[in-house]
Amino acid sequence: MSGGAGADVSAVTVAEPTTRTRRALGWIGVAVVLLVVGGVGAALSGAGGWNQRDALDPESAGALGTRALTEILRDQGVEVVVARDRAAATRELDAGPATLVMPDAPALSDAAIEALAAGASDVVLIEPRSRMLDLLLDGAVPAGVAPAEPIEPACDLADAVRAGAVAPGVVFSRGGSAAVSECYPAGDGFGLLVATNRGDGRVAAVDGRALFTNEHLAADGNAALAVNLMGRHPLVVWYEPAVGDTDLDLADPTLGELTPPWVSPVIVLLLAAGIAAAVWRGRRFGPLVAERLPVSVRASETTEGRARLYARSRDALHAADQLRIPALGRIGRALSLGAAASAAEIADAASAVTGLDRAAVRGILIDDVPRTDAELVALHARLRHVEDAVHAAVRPERNSR
Repeated sequence: MSGGAGADVSAVTVAEPTTRTRRALGWIGVAVVLLVVGGVGAALSGAGGWNQRDALDPESAGALGTRALTEILRDQGVEVVVARDRAAATRELDAGPATLVMPDAPALSDAAIEALAAGASDVVLIEPRSRMLDLLLDGAVPAGVAPAEPIEPACDLADAVRAGAVAPGVVFSRGGSAAVSECYPAGDGFGLLVATNRGDGRVAAVDGRALFTNEHLAADGNAALAVNLMGRHPLVVWYEPAVGDTDLDLADPTLGELTPPWVSPVIVLLLAAGIAAAVWRGRRFGPLVAERLPVSVRASETTEGRARLYARSRDALHAADQLRIPALGRIGRALSLGAAASAAEIADAASAVTGLDRAAVRGILIDDVPRTDAELVALHARLRHVEDAVHAAVRPERNSR
């Protein structure tokens, strides 16, 4: 029988680590699976976020991106450089003849836009607003939206003629310059304006959202028109404006700029005066010194004086409290009760130790209200009786002696 018991113990001892190991491996497996799933989800989310970047972004594969156009340009032997800050765009344009493709740039000043455009051989505005049209196309303005059906170029610009009909989207009306080619007429405007008054270069304005995004590029002659406008030079610098590129002073004035110049010195002076006043009024020249009283009063006289005041005011209850409070303290200490013990707890403990009636002890220590001097004297006597009974019950040997 003893051998069987030993075998059972050994079996349990061997099986226990195995079970724990399996449980630990199970939890480790769950953690690994969660990490893998989280990593894959994060990668997919990041990839989706990259592909769904801003509209007209040349690296976005989303419906509103223009990645398909950049790939077509590269297939045609045109180098496409995406510049996401103004310094990089300027640096690339300085390298040689290049076409600057630029959406709306509200964060740039007029001078910054003109300086950036001056460094390019050709400029293609794919999201022109009134300000950029006025700056680069001599006062041209938006003039509405064309119908959704394709429109023939109806102009002698070779790039538009080769591309054929397109649905231009937003149309524009030229300003005062006579050297502007107008193509794709619709209503009061044209879907394409090309100014050729920049020497051998030119500035084109076209609605890129309606023509050059991934979802519209394959329709009609959109792709051909984009390649004809942007592929005239071996390099295309596609500038994506960033908020950090701004050269505008957009910050709100600070509180210091809004206040008069004399306010700050006055505030400093008031603070200094306050600190000086605090030091002056709160100074100490050494430790506190006990002051001698002109008259010393004995404790017995103080007690008698208070007693006369109680007697004169006939406040028997207050006088009774002055008798009960010290008695409760002494009884509590005699019964080894803590300082936090309540009067009711002390009274119940005194009744239990002495064997006196619980209600009577409570009445003496708490409840009875004396109304006359005689009742107050009787209460004092009963308090002494309860206190003596407690001491007798707690220390019987002292009473026997």
